[in-house]
Amino acid sequence: MRKNLLLFIILISFGTLFSQSPNLGDFDDKPVHFGFALGFNQPGFYLEKKSSHVFLDDSLQSLLVSSKGGFTLGVITSLNINENFKIRFVLPSLSFQESEMEYTYLNPSNLQQTVFVKSLRPVYLDFPVLLKFRTNRINNYAVYGIVGLRYGIDMSSNIDVNNSIDLEDQVIKLNKHDFGSEIGGGVDLFLEYFKLGIELKLGSGMRNMLYNTPGEEPTKFDNAIESLRSRVWTLSFTFEG
Repeated sequence: MRKNLLLFIILISFGTLFSQSPNLGDFDDKPVHFGFALGFNQPGFYLEKKSSHVFLDDSLQSLLVSSKGGFTLGVITSLNINENFKIRFVLPSLSFQESEMEYTYLNPSNLQQTVFVKSLRPVYLDFPVLLKFRTNRINNYAVYGIVGLRYGIDMSSNIDVNNSIDLEDQVIKLNKHDFGSEIGGGVDLFLEYFKLGIELKLGSGMRNMLYNTPGEEPTKFDNAIESLRSRVWTLSFTFEG
């Protein structure tokens, strides 16, 4: 599905790239633009392990994070400062993410390995505010960079789950609120009826997302982690009129 969508977008914009006649010639004269964004994300984490748990305590042999991918939808409001600088609000943006944390333990008495896989499926309602700096148009395209901040609320937060259960059913609890920076870049293609943007950006969290319920003993899975900060790559297609 992703390949088909990308091929469709390339086909409809191919003629525009080489056209000598300008499309949407008055686009930058308007103070405000609205649109929407469709993206595919690759979530992950900046993981810092506790040194006492690397090949030592609790017989933990490895702790790996892998991404299962996800998608993002958002409503765009873009304010024109001038031709080269814009302020972009994607309010709100809904981001569905999925990752897995794989713990491998070794029983020192019989050297038998046990693997636990814990799924993380946050659904963020994001509020990013970005500064967009763009080159002058060359016919019907322009290159740009973006940088800004993002605040997110996990709408499927698991902080209320009771972890006083079997190891197989215990979960990794993540804080409900996250904030961090976003940086990236892309290209604007001015088509006949709308502007298409293709961009890649990296979101880096500033908060330790590992959550320990007050009064509840940390699980063996929590004890292996010093900090867990969010990280997500997003390939987005933006449509503005």
